[in-house]
Amino acid sequence: MLPTPTLPAPDFEGWTCPVPLRDSPQIVMGHGGGGAMTAELIEHLFLPALANERPDRLGDSAVLDLGGARIAFSTDSFVVRPLFFPGGSIGDLAVNGTVNDLAMSGAQPAYLSAAFILEEGTDVAVVAAVADRVGAAAREAGVEVVTGDTKVVDAGHGDGVFVNTAGIGLVPAGVHIGPNRAEVGDVVIVSGDIGVHGVAIMSVREGLEFGTEIRSDCAPLAGLVAAMLAVTRDLHALRDPTRGGLGTALNEIASASGVGVELDEGRIPVPEMVQNACSLLGLDPLYVANEGKLVAFVPPDHADAVLAAMRAHPYGADAAAIGSCVPEHPGMVVARTGFGATRVVDVPIGEQLPRIC
Repeated sequence: MLPTPTLPAPDFEGWTCPVPLRDSPQIVMGHGGGGAMTAELIEHLFLPALANERPDRLGDSAVLDLGGARIAFSTDSFVVRPLFFPGGSIGDLAVNGTVNDLAMSGAQPAYLSAAFILEEGTDVAVVAAVADRVGAAAREAGVEVVTGDTKVVDAGHGDGVFVNTAGIGLVPAGVHIGPNRAEVGDVVIVSGDIGVHGVAIMSVREGLEFGTEIRSDCAPLAGLVAAMLAVTRDLHALRDPTRGGLGTALNEIASASGVGVELDEGRIPVPEMVQNACSLLGLDPLYVANEGKLVAFVPPDHADAVLAAMRAHPYGADAAAIGSCVPEHPGMVVARTGFGATRVVDVPIGEQLPRIC
């Protein structure tokens, strides 16, 4: 057996980060929640280690020039628990999550890889069901799974099935979408009801009942983005608000673009069942994960036409304009409440509901 290498301890004193990461010499669940702790881990550990200028763009996918073509490239890992839930499964998430990351750069997704990490002792029937869902979701999304890998880990060192997918797609000429491109005056549009996926996972995981079955919104969004681009290629920013929810996604774009974002809280589409569940459990729907929704920053001259195109698409039927970019409070998101007050929509430290994708 080879000796275990001695790893140098991270130099916490050289890091300029808020308290949560500095006080966490071990990885905790919050580091994977998509909030402030995740951002700190990326900024202060991974980016310096990679020493590469591209990751610091921090979009949902990287847009690269290759042989005269512009391609989008993305990768994601999926560790959701439970593996199957109302409206989807880890297999659906693995495909749609990567397809949607590519679509958020305006790309038409084309090819995926799929790697399966299996825990010893997992029923083969469970693995087969996950693989079947990957194949079905890929066919629905119009992509091909063209390469992959399989690894098995010791019993007790996994959670049944983990899946990693990577994908590539073509970005049309004239499309330049990025989190740093939002401008003052842009209209903020969300494609439909928020918080459904996170509440669906929680209801199954915790055995909660809310009078009706809550189903995940897991869905491929490339077709919806294509319908929006058919109206105008001048979309400024797109994001699928997964981990950390809509609130975190809006903060990421506001920070990257240096604009303020002002929301009308009453216009944000939160279904009653999600609102009731969040009220019961003390959660904020703005931070609950979605897997089939997007938020768009659209120039005001095109906003009405883009919104109409979204509402004509099955995955955007309930789209709503929920706010705009303003010159005040750059990098900050605020919401006007129904009582006429204004509250800050900050970035959560971790994740209200871990292991949701």
